[in-house]
Amino acid sequence: MTVPVPSGDESAETAETAEICGGTDAADTAKTADVTQAAQAAGGEALRPHAEDAFADELKALAAADDRPRPARWRLSPWAVATYLLGGTLPDGTVITPKYVGPRRIVEVAVTTLATDRALLLLGVPGTAKTWVSEHLAAAVSGDSTLLVQGTAGTPEEAIRYGWNYAQLLAHGPSREALVPSPVMRAMAEGMTARVEELTRIPADVQDTLITVLSEKILPIPELGQEVQAVRGFNLIATANDRDRGVNELSSALRRRFNTVVLPLPATAEEEVDIVARRVAQIGRSLDLPPAPEGVAEIRRVVTVFRELRGGTTEDGRTKLKSPSGTLSTAEAISVVTGGLALAAHFGDGVLRAGDVAAGILGAVVRDPAADRVIWQEYLETVVRERDGWKDFYRACREVSA
Repeated sequence: MTVPVPSGDESAETAETAEICGGTDAADTAKTADVTQAAQAAGGEALRPHAEDAFADELKALAAADDRPRPARWRLSPWAVATYLLGGTLPDGTVITPKYVGPRRIVEVAVTTLATDRALLLLGVPGTAKTWVSEHLAAAVSGDSTLLVQGTAGTPEEAIRYGWNYAQLLAHGPSREALVPSPVMRAMAEGMTARVEELTRIPADVQDTLITVLSEKILPIPELGQEVQAVRGFNLIATANDRDRGVNELSSALRRRFNTVVLPLPATAEEEVDIVARRVAQIGRSLDLPPAPEGVAEIRRVVTVFRELRGGTTEDGRTKLKSPSGTLSTAEAISVVTGGLALAAHFGDGVLRAGDVAAGILGAVVRDPAADRVIWQEYLETVVRERDGWKDFYRACREVSA
């Protein structure tokens, strides 16, 4: 049985495709509603809301103002998706906050790729916002960023193709009811955007499961003599980096199925400070931490330390430095500052100071206790100690490094 790509009545044929994937029935809907009501009754809010929930107002405003052509099953036009990621002001005065700070052309190429039949591979060193961009692209395009496969060394083939409800399988044999669709299969059936995180951490033979999906736009189900054909609107975003241990290179056959977009590190210190400050403010609000308007100076020092050590030279270019084994990414800087803000809020006076971020910086820099500790001590004594206005930072770092 082949499930055709929609050509006329797309909604009916999409429903037929979804049926093969074990589409939602009334009982499933009731169960979902019960779980949602229970969560609301518990009075808990999501610690980290999905992008489509956290920025629902912005997405709604963009949709209302968006009068440009939209690809099939896209919630927004490519222009509106790019505006959602890069930020801007709508005609009605609604301010769209930037989700990604970087070259506009990179976002435009990524969005345009998703409007074609080629999958998108976001490539870059750890901490360059690959996952963040992936999530927001899926939220803006499909209104759902949760069709996610998390790549690890133990990711099985079933995570990308489909699995089985073994109770049903043993009782009745292979059937539609026994099939458990993967996020990729669901995205194909519903014309949505699927995400695969850390693609290069997945074993090579499992990676290649995607070749047929991306080239033929079908997912065979040989046990049932059926296949799922992707409906219009389906695409896939993968992220990858080559800095982690246990990386599996993509085969040339699979790499050809992707359009690769490289996300760079922030070009300037000011750009990176802005990124860190924005994300820390967002995370702080979700954790009920007090705002830290006086903390920009500490954020700037954290960013300066990270940029100098990973670049191997001081800001003025006069002193060459040894780089530690860690990546010292923007994401790690965000983590260090958030941790420092929590310390200041719970064990200080709420003002972010050098002593609040010193331990976090030490943990980020010294990954190899032997080699990295020497590099850190040399940096403290030759650069930080002599820098004007950094005496408090030097003392705090010396204290935690002792």
